[in-house]
Amino acid sequence: MPSNGRGRTVEVTVADFFIYLANKNYSSWSLRAWLALKQTRVAFKEEVIPLDQPTTREEILRHAPSGKVPALRHGEIMIWESLAIGEYLAELVPDARLWPESRAARAHARAISAEMHAGFMAMRQSMPMNMRTSLAGRRISAEVQDDINRITAIWRTCRERHGEGGDFLFGSFGMADAMFAPVASRFTTYKVPLDEVAESYRQAILRHPPFQEWQAAAKNEPWIIPKYEL
Repeated sequence: MPSNGRGRTVEVTVADFFIYLANKNYSSWSLRAWLALKQTRVAFKEEVIPLDQPTTREEILRHAPSGKVPALRHGEIMIWESLAIGEYLAELVPDARLWPESRAARAHARAISAEMHAGFMAMRQSMPMNMRTSLAGRRISAEVQDDINRITAIWRTCRERHGEGGDFLFGSFGMADAMFAPVASRFTTYKVPLDEVAESYRQAILRHPPFQEWQAAAKNEPWIIPKYEL
């Protein structure tokens, strides 16, 4: 049983955790929260609420006051934002090591996670996540290239400073990797040229078993949203 970090053991059953997601093929934010939840190794149930359906907003509002997913229910507690879900899980299941142990590395991981959360809008808009297709040759604007350059600089710095002991940004897989995993997916879809360090990290994300599980489910989804099929 996981510890809550305060000297008490938390008893977790499948009924305790239920995560609400959008389409796995398109929803980068759902992927982030789901990967964090998988890292805790607690049992959970999930429900995909497909986007752009007549009942989508009504269904989501039943679970998340923001009208957006992902949303995580743990007993009577509801958390409806990806980074907040990660923080909640890190506090509840510290053995999952969603944040690095070192204070300096932890501060760095939180800073880049927040930067991912709030930024890179040019890349997001030009390169929506789509795991089912390959869109090589798409023109990359100067603004999108600036985002790509900053992201790969983040990856290189993390790997050089904190990457010992594993293939991920801070060695072992953590919340920062969950935040950047959809970017690795985008770089794959749009065949973005990467330097050696960034390419090695992209490959590490693609090999991560939970990511592969999500990707397989995404490719088998029946829903197609034309605006994301560029």
